[in-house]
Amino acid sequence: MPTTLTLAELEQSGERELGTSDWHTIGQRQIDLFAEATGDRQWIHTNPERAAAGPFGTTVAHGYLTLSLLPMLLAEVISVSDAQMGVNYGTEKLRFTAPVPSGSRVRLHAKLLRAERRGPGVVYTVGVQIQVEDQEKPALVGEVVYLAAG
Repeated sequence: MPTTLTLAELEQSGERELGTSDWHTIGQRQIDLFAEATGDRQWIHTNPERAAAGPFGTTVAHGYLTLSLLPMLLAEVISVSDAQMGVNYGTEKLRFTAPVPSGSRVRLHAKLLRAERRGPGVVYTVGVQIQVEDQEKPALVGEVVYLAAG
């Protein structure tokens, strides 16, 4: 269940844990569809036979596929109840720190770092980690910035 805040509460809340999303499986079909959509068909993502002999022993998700999951995963940990719209505003300090093997499960751990009023909305920054089940090191770490407006 997401942490639900109003715009005013978001602006005043300061740094706080938001929690962890559910686990989501990243399968080969999703990786292949992402490759098709982006034109990034590198063998490490799309060729299971060749990837089996590669550095990870299997295909791995694109780093940008992992990044693109953030809006969905973030919706599981925070909701701004009186926002009429929300938009991605940017990223900060983003790093892809470990592979996401095909068939693995990932989840988001998020922490609200700061928020400030900007016109009719609130710009807020969330510290994010995409964790891979049974892996010590997260696949992605960084900060994402969103704008929620009423």
